[in-house]
Amino acid sequence: MLDHLSIQVADLGRAAEFYDAVLAPLGGRRLLERPGVIGYGVDFPDFWIGIEETHGDIRQEAHIAFRAADRAAVNAFRQAAAARGMKVLHEPREWPEYHEGYYAAFVRDPDGNNVEAVCHTPQ
Repeated sequence: MLDHLSIQVADLGRAAEFYDAVLAPLGGRRLLERPGVIGYGVDFPDFWIGIEETHGDIRQEAHIAFRAADRAAVNAFRQAAAARGMKVLHEPREWPEYHEGYYAAFVRDPDGNNVEAVCHTPQ
């Protein structure tokens, strides 16, 4: 149902380094780059980061969940974030309150957003 999502970042280079690392285990990569914006995806760019344009406005954290092919990819996502000094909000584990087999990890990105990798298939 989601066509694409775009978030604003304070430091495009730092955010790109983070997303390059954490999206790689999920099969994502940079597909399009233009001045001030980078599009990530597997087949087409469906996740975008761009230079912050709403300076001084109230900013609320976003929650972004990326689908992982398997549990190993969720674990690799967590490791990639931690290796870059990002806060791990929730270690990889099953979340039965969502549904059976829901396996996810949650981390902060460089701009404070809550970023998740999730696998929906049972072990």
